[in-house]
Amino acid sequence: MAIEIKELKSSNEFKDFVNVQFSIYKGNNFWVPPIKKDEIKALKAEFNPAFRFCKAKFWVAYKNGTPVGRIGGIINNLYNEKTNTKMGRFSRGEFIDDIEVSTALLKTAEDWLRAEGMTEIQGPLGFTNLDHQGMLIEGFDHLPSAASEYHLPYYKDHLVKLGYEKEIDWVEFRLFLEGMPEKAKRGAQIVTKRSNLTVKSFTKNSELQKYSVQLFEILNEAFKDLHSVVQLDKEMINYYVKRYLMLLNPEFVKLVFDEDENLIAFIIGLPSLSAALQKANGSLFPFGWYHINKALKGPKVIDLMLTGILPKYQAKGVTAVLFYELHEVMEKYGVTEMETTGIFETNQKVIQNWKNYEHIQHKRKRCWKKNL
Repeated sequence: MAIEIKELKSSNEFKDFVNVQFSIYKGNNFWVPPIKKDEIKALKAEFNPAFRFCKAKFWVAYKNGTPVGRIGGIINNLYNEKTNTKMGRFSRGEFIDDIEVSTALLKTAEDWLRAEGMTEIQGPLGFTNLDHQGMLIEGFDHLPSAASEYHLPYYKDHLVKLGYEKEIDWVEFRLFLEGMPEKAKRGAQIVTKRSNLTVKSFTKNSELQKYSVQLFEILNEAFKDLHSVVQLDKEMINYYVKRYLMLLNPEFVKLVFDEDENLIAFIIGLPSLSAALQKANGSLFPFGWYHINKALKGPKVIDLMLTGILPKYQAKGVTAVLFYELHEVMEKYGVTEMETTGIFETNQKVIQNWKNYEHIQHKRKRCWKKNL
C-alpha cells in the first residue's frame, strides 16, 4: 500500500505525530521520551510564540493506516534576514527503516519549502537553537541528556541516500569529576580576585526569577554568531523561562557578577532527568512528576545545559570560575559525572575547557544540508 502523508490538522493527527516516535523507539534503552503535552503545544501557534517569526507545517506518514514517520518544515524568517539566505529547515524527522517512508517525508518538506521560495534546506533544526536540533550519528549506546537528541543508526544512511551532505556537527562529552583538579581550582581563584568578580548561589527557583531576562540577554550576546542562532526577544524568553525554570534545581545554577554588580556570566547544570523521563514515558501524571522530583533532589549525574559569558569576558578565564563553583555543588551531592549537551565541533575554546578533567567524547550529532 502506498505511503500516505497527512498534514497535521485534527487532534488525532497531532497525537499521531507525537506518538509515532514512541512506537519507533519501543524497547530502546537509550531513547529519552518527551512529555507529550509539551511536544504538542510546541507545534501550535497559540502556545509557541516562535510562530510570530516562523512559518511551519508538520506531517505524519501512514502505511496501511499505521503511523510510521513524521516531519516538519520550518522557515525562520529572522534567520533568513540575518544571513540574507532563503533557507528552510526540516525538523523532528522520525521514520521506520523504510526508504519509501523517509523519501516521502523529506520530499513533502522539500516541496513545501520550495513552493515558499526557499532554495536550500538544512536540519534537523527547530524553531530556535533551544529547540530540537541535530541528528545523532555516533554514540547510539549512550543515554543522552534530556536536552539532546537520540536517533537510530539507519537515519544517517537514509539522509545520505537522499542527497544530504554534512553542514556542521555537534560533539558531546562525558566528564568524570572525582575531585577538583588543583590547577582548575587555583585558576578560578586567581580570575575571581584579579577581575573582582562575585558569584551568587541559590536555593529557590523564585530567587532566580529576577535574573531570568538578563540571563537570556547574555545568551543572545554570547551565541549571536553561532550556526543557526537568532536572537530571542522577551516573549520567547518568557516562553522558555515558563517551560524550563520549574525543572531546575537552583543549587546547580551559578551567576557571576562584575565589580559593579552587573551579570556577566552564568552556568546551568541540571540533575540528569533522562532515566526519570524514561519512567514517566511521556506523561507527568500520575507518576511522572514523582520520578522527576526524585531525580532533581538526588542527582547522580549532572547535565550541563547552558553556559553563557559576555564576549568581553570570554578570554579572561571566567569559564574556570563557573566550573569551579558548579563543581563544589556536585561534590556536595556526591556527583562524579557530567554530561554536556552539543558543542559545535569548531568551538575549540569551549572544548579546551575539558582538558583539566578526565573525559570521553562519545556522541556526535549532525546538521545536514541540501540544495532545493
